[in-house]
Formats: sequence, C-alpha cells, structure tokens
Amino acid sequence: MLTPAQNLHHLQTLLMSFHPIIVIETVEEERVQALLGQATEELQLLAFEWSIAQGMSRLQSAQSHWRNEYAPPGSNRQTIEKTADPLEVLRHIANLSTRGLYWLKDFAGHLDDATIARQLREVAHLFSYNQSALILTGEQVSLPQEIAHEAIYFDLPLPGPIGLKQAIDSTVRSFRGRVQINLCERDYQQLIKAVQGMTLKQTKKVIAYATLSDRQLDASDISSVLERKTQIIRENGLLDYIPAERNTAQLGGFDNLRQWLNRARMGFSNQAKSFGLVPPKGILIVGIQGCGKSLAAKNIARQWKMPLLKLDTGRLYDKYIGASEKNFRHALNLAEKMAPAVLWIDEIEKSMGQGNSDADGGLSSRLFGSFLTWLQEKSEEVFVVATANDLSKLPPELLRKGRFDEIFFVDLPDDQARETILTIQMARYQQDPSRFDLPRLVLASDGFSGAEIEQVIITALYHAMHERCPVDTALLEHTIKSTVPLSVSRREDLQHLRSIAKTRFVSVK
Repeated sequence: MLTPAQNLHHLQTLLMSFHPIIVIETVEEERVQALLGQATEELQLLAFEWSIAQGMSRLQSAQSHWRNEYAPPGSNRQTIEKTADPLEVLRHIANLSTRGLYWLKDFAGHLDDATIARQLREVAHLFSYNQSALILTGEQVSLPQEIAHEAIYFDLPLPGPIGLKQAIDSTVRSFRGRVQINLCERDYQQLIKAVQGMTLKQTKKVIAYATLSDRQLDASDISSVLERKTQIIRENGLLDYIPAERNTAQLGGFDNLRQWLNRARMGFSNQAKSFGLVPPKGILIVGIQGCGKSLAAKNIARQWKMPLLKLDTGRLYDKYIGASEKNFRHALNLAEKMAPAVLWIDEIEKSMGQGNSDADGGLSSRLFGSFLTWLQEKSEEVFVVATANDLSKLPPELLRKGRFDEIFFVDLPDDQARETILTIQMARYQQDPSRFDLPRLVLASDGFSGAEIEQVIITALYHAMHERCPVDTALLEHTIKSTVPLSVSRREDLQHLRSIAKTRFVSVK
C-alpha cells in the first residue's frame, strides 16, 4: 500500500504523463482537495473545482481553510459566472488556453446526456496534448465505454495511522482546553488502532462524540469508538465486524488446528521478522455443514486477540459492470486498513466457485483471480480463514499447495468432542451439565454435527416449556432419536468428502 508521499508522487506522475481523465472514487472530498492542492502547487499548475451547486472556481488552498476554522472549506470562494451547467463548464474549460487541473465533483451522473459526454471527450482530446487533466470524483464513478478508455483510476486508500493521528489531534485542539485528555502513549496508540478503517470525517465525529459525552477523552472511550466503528463498517454493507473484546466464541476439540495456530501465531512476532519470515496468509477449512468451521474462524480471532471481519460475498454483487470487482477490492482494502485482523470468507465456493462462471458472465472467475492475486501479494497482516462445504465447486487452483498455508478437514465430532459440545451448549442455555447422563447422550448423538447437537438442546427446551416438564437426559435422548442428521440424509456426500480429505487435507482433530 502506498504511503501519502508515494500517493502524491503517483498523482503528479499521472498529471505530467498526458492522462486527460483521472477518476478518484471516494466520498472524502476534503482529502481530495488537500491532495490536489499539494500536487498542483508543486507542479505550478492552475487548479479549479466544480460542482453543479456552486459552479467553477479556483481550488482553495489548504492554508486558506484555517483562516476561519468555523467556516466550511470553499465558503469564501468566488465562482465563475455561467459555469454551473455541466455542458457550459466543459465548453468554458475547452476555451481556456491555460494548462491546469479541473476537479469535477459527482460529474459522472451527467454523462448519460450524449451532448455532455461528447463535449467531455473533446476536452479530453485537447488535454491529451497539453498536460491538463479532468479529475472526476464520486463514491462510485461509472463511465460510458467510449469515455472509460480515456480514463485512469487513481486509488485513494483510507487514511493510515499518520492521517488518523492528525485527525484526532485537530479534533482535540478544536475544544480549546475545555475538555480533559487523559491518555497515556499506549492508550493513544490503541485509540488510533480503534479508528483504523474510518474516513477522516468519521474519525473526527467519533472522537468528538466520545469526548463531549463526558467532557474527557480517556481509555474508557476506546470501547465506544469501537462500537461506532462496528456500526460504520456494517453500514458500508461489505464486512461484518466483531472486535476482539466482544468475541466470545468457544470451540470444542480441533486439537490439531489449535496446535497449528499456536505455531502460526509466531509468524506475526518480531523474531519471525528478524529471520525474514512473512506472516501466515491463511487457511482453508472444508467439511460437512454444522461441524464448527464458522466457529473455528471466530475462535481463531479470539485466540489471537484480533478483530474478526466477515466478508459477506452476497453483498459484493452489483448490476453495473465492474462494480462487483470494485466492491471486492474495497472490502480487501478495508481489511488491510484494520490489520492485524482475521478475514473470514464463509462458503467461498458460492462466490468464487467454478460452477458459477457461465451463469454470471465470468464474474466469479474474475473475483477468484483477484482474490488469489491479493492473497499472494498482500503485505498487511490479514489472516484469511476461508470455509467451504462443497469441494466439487471449488476451483482446483485454490486447493493447490501454497495458496493457503494449510487446508484443514472438519469431520463429524468424535465422542470426546461431542461431550465438550454438549457441555458448552448446555451451559449456554442455562442447563447444568452435571444433571445429565453425558456418556449416554454422547453415545446417542453419534453422527451428529455440533450445530445439530445445539438444535437438539433448543428443541428439547421448547418441548419442556410447552409440556411444563423438566429438561432431563430422557427428553434429550428422545429428541436426538427423533432427528435425522446430515450424516444419514447425505451419507454419500460425506463418504466422498472423507475419501478426498484422507489423502489431501489435514484433520483438525
């Protein structure tokens, strides 16, 4: 991931190398303004900004914003007459003889008009010879095909620790000593880590609210920041976020996986870095439904004290061409910004399976290719836990050695694991395990998955409430015998999966 200085250099290089249209997909116009101002000042380029509400004006310098800290950016600018109309501003730009940069905000939505689209192409043609550029910004910028080939996309990643620290500092300064700041250096670093993955505006709002709620900013505010961060990430619609502090997942059995994780965790240490070792990339967990794959992903994050990010692949899909891939890149970028973290991709075969390519126009194949490239080249400490139920839909390339650090197989729980699961689930639903004949229930539940055992307890509890009778061993045993587990209803699938896993995958037990 590029540093702010590298980002600036990259933009300046694009401006000087005859790129007439540069697209920046972001809602952080404040950061765009600062970046364009710095880039054009160093290159001695004239810079203008435009919106349909204000028309075109000279781009305000970053310094001018602070002459009146209570005035919004651009409130004192002077606009050029008759430039609010999208077509008129393009004609005005085309008639200018000055080399410069022209920032058009939310302009892509006007390109459905054939005349505006044609005029923009003509401006782009002129700019191809004089090192001027149009900067198009918006949350999602979809261009007509005839314009897209002239454009290049510039990635403006979420702010890093330096930018977030500056946002926190500026927010604290704005209170002018009216609040108490009680943060040691360790707390301050945790606060910066807590806001990673947010925009600068979101960071300022969250810090301001946490401070003003009790007129002080201290270590106790970190939890409220994490709460708001959870809401923000969920609102984005691509990732679900579980802070390490709120992950209560418990896992029965899986001894081999636990031992492997204890060793793999050393890959994040300074000692591993001194040997030139890179952190582990991730694991793939395959197996029958309801046997703990999802629980294992949660437990890994809990064991390593890392936040858990769940990628909901169903939310990636968009009707616009290229938008789904863009959503995927955005989700991965967000995960990297929150590193170190565990990224959980549940049922990966449903979004990147080889059986989907014809039906979705090759989208699943493109997502799969993007994922493999990212998995191989990522530099941030994001540990991927991918889970899968149906091996037949997984591309063979995903199962090749080296893609993941290891591939684990989850079989049905054995006697010891079922006893552990029964104990955990009984306690979860306020039932004392010592009141039950566990060996009897373990024997009766042979062939049941962890999820099926949990459902047996839930069903028995409902039965007991309805009949107004206690939950005892006999009731649980009766419920077990009345249930047909997947090991019976899908016996052939399980046998086929076991035959493949026996020689190719590592057991979690």
